[in-house]
Amino acid sequence: MRTLFISDLHLSDKRPDLLRALLHFLEENKNSCDQLYLLGDIFDAWIGDDFVHPAIQPLSAALNALADNGTEIFFQHGNRDFLVGQTFADSIQAQLLPEEIVVTLPDGKSALIMHGDQLCTDDTEYQQLRVMLRNPQWQQQVLQKSVEERLAMASQLKAESSEQKSQKSVGIMDVNAESVRQAMNKAECDLLIHGHTHRPAIHNNQRSDTCGTRIVLGDWDTELWYLECSETGQELKHRPL
Repeated sequence: MRTLFISDLHLSDKRPDLLRALLHFLEENKNSCDQLYLLGDIFDAWIGDDFVHPAIQPLSAALNALADNGTEIFFQHGNRDFLVGQTFADSIQAQLLPEEIVVTLPDGKSALIMHGDQLCTDDTEYQQLRVMLRNPQWQQQVLQKSVEERLAMASQLKAESSEQKSQKSVGIMDVNAESVRQAMNKAECDLLIHGHTHRPAIHNNQRSDTCGTRIVLGDWDTELWYLECSETGQELKHRPL
């Protein structure tokens, strides 16, 4: 059995190279991937299932082909695509996941998976914004706006995010060690898989001084990152786009 994890592709009409890379990745793995986990920020912005940018539409066909070939697809929301809903999930034959869930990997290990932004608790300004963005009532109010209004809102949120990041230290935008420990202890898991920070790495001793591994997925910008899990364990891989 072979399970793949990817996150932080930030697909948009401005980066057709990323979509081409993903379509090639799906094609080359369609006969050997039993499960595909999309751990958030697959899209640079998502304003609702009623609007899929034409540049992104080929992805739906590729994911359906993957599912038709027997691959289970799972989607977890990120901080850019939190408005992905059941309609789009159904259209790509994917199962929507809660923001934190424990899954069983091919080697029998349990892993806590999440996008990862909830672990960046030192960034109190972002965490306050996150509460609003994840509020179902706020989301419904946004989805009632016109497509044009939502596109403008998405552009504004991205601009504000970029401005705020430029004024924050690198440490503040990374995960908080205590938040990691608490999440792993709460889930009773010695393995955590997440994205969001764009800092791909494998960290040890994350749950205590003697146990706990945290695998951070990389973003797709100049390189293609993914986590491959099989009966022999986990391997974080990358290659040029």
